[in-house]
Amino acid sequence: MSSLLEQLKHYSTVVADTGDLASITRFKPQDATTNPSLILKAVQSGQYDSLIDSLTASVQQLGLSGPEAIDELADRLIVAMGQHILAQVPGRVSTEVNARLSFDVDASLKKARRLVALYQKAEVPKDRILIKLAATWEGIMAARVLEQEDIQCNLTLIFNFAQARACAEAGAYLISPFVGRILDWHRQAEPEVTFEPEQEPGVQSVRSIYQYFRALDYPTVVMGASFRNVGEILALSGCDRLTISPALLSELDESDGQVSRMLADHPKRDTRPDPLSEAEFRWLMNEDAMATEKLAEGIRGFESDQQELERLLARRLGIE
Repeated sequence: MSSLLEQLKHYSTVVADTGDLASITRFKPQDATTNPSLILKAVQSGQYDSLIDSLTASVQQLGLSGPEAIDELADRLIVAMGQHILAQVPGRVSTEVNARLSFDVDASLKKARRLVALYQKAEVPKDRILIKLAATWEGIMAARVLEQEDIQCNLTLIFNFAQARACAEAGAYLISPFVGRILDWHRQAEPEVTFEPEQEPGVQSVRSIYQYFRALDYPTVVMGASFRNVGEILALSGCDRLTISPALLSELDESDGQVSRMLADHPKRDTRPDPLSEAEFRWLMNEDAMATEKLAEGIRGFESDQQELERLLARRLGIE
């Protein structure tokens, strides 16, 4: 019998949640996703040292000021890493806009267009990249504009139905609803409760989003993310895509058993509701303590790792 990983690939597109080239080569995912935390980890591993040295030399020749040079090197690095990843996967790579821009539509648009321009300069077509944005109201509105410019987006840090619905209504290509981080919150809030994978609140959240999108014929791709265990992944077999860490990919690859489709299309509905307004979106977020806390925590975490990455790059540039 084939491994759990090989069986899972019959029901869902498997995406590697890593910037580690060895893991991508081993598990042969369709796509790969990155974020500042994964980029920082990959840089710290040393596998990109020669690439960073080359990019640093090219940026130093531009005569930019300190902050501008760091920003330019960071952009060139994440795009160059994206190129290396694309050489190992047949599909797409997600490249993230700085988390610090999550509440600024114009700045998010400027950064997204800059990243796309760097990819195009490297002769990477738009249909092989996804621009990744946090699913704040501003991030969703930036995605609406980018999608109209034929720049497809991955909306991340999704913790509740309101975020997912607003993304679909904005025409986002793909969303990444988180599973494990929702479980983390509930475990802290209810330490006495034991959740089986199929009953976990994060698993239930992704299922409800998937069924709603399919029932109303939203084309937005649902990609479950942030898994804590194999049980969560198998409970979402049949979801459009699943982005999985190397550790869990390895566990799936080394395990036998039977994988069944757990998600199926929901009966169609005749009409879609009116799109959420900004006020409605913000109220629904305000009413959901878990989503509000985890979204803010996720943005802070990504920004912290982005700052650490920029400190490493500043040292490479000789900037104190």
